[in-house]
Amino acid sequence: MIGILDYGMGNLRSVQKAFEYLGAKTLITSDTGALNGCSRLILPGVGSFAEGMKNLSRAGLDSYVFERSADTPILGICLGMQFLLSESEEEGITQGLNFVKGRVTRFTEGKIPHMGWNGVFSLKTPLFEGIPEGTPFYFVHSYFAETDDEFIASKTEYHRTYASAVHAGNVYGVQFHPEKSGEAGLALLRNFMRL
Repeated sequence: MIGILDYGMGNLRSVQKAFEYLGAKTLITSDTGALNGCSRLILPGVGSFAEGMKNLSRAGLDSYVFERSADTPILGICLGMQFLLSESEEEGITQGLNFVKGRVTRFTEGKIPHMGWNGVFSLKTPLFEGIPEGTPFYFVHSYFAETDDEFIASKTEYHRTYASAVHAGNVYGVQFHPEKSGEAGLALLRNFMRL
């Protein structure tokens, strides 16, 4: 069972539909008792970093994710990936979950938000098994992750090179939307299910 964390923000249903298409059983909930029965967790997200972290904290999901990360694969998607970092500068400095040392910073060049298909390269971690360098995924974001190479699982170019996926222990994050990225996105989600 794959648990999709519901903290009042995010594209929950589209993520659920992608996993169900792959044959996975899913559960959308904020109930940590119910989530305890899930072997993998998804932290989705669309919207404001500060509001999202406040909602996670209010639901007790911030500490829950930290506890489960010891032995459970966790995937953050879009804003959910950004939560994995130490902090974000969106709407002032807001502390993140701090799995990945670094900061979420706003783009200063190009059209913002960065929206549409873009390639990923420097692929690391089993998430990208069987996915060729340069494969395009679908992005929608105005902020990006700045972190050290040890945490970077893929990179993307948009007026700069930035981390489009991160990894720390059992915790993975992707800035793009695999659930909106066609066959490549499904391949990545399938790889996550195999972790």
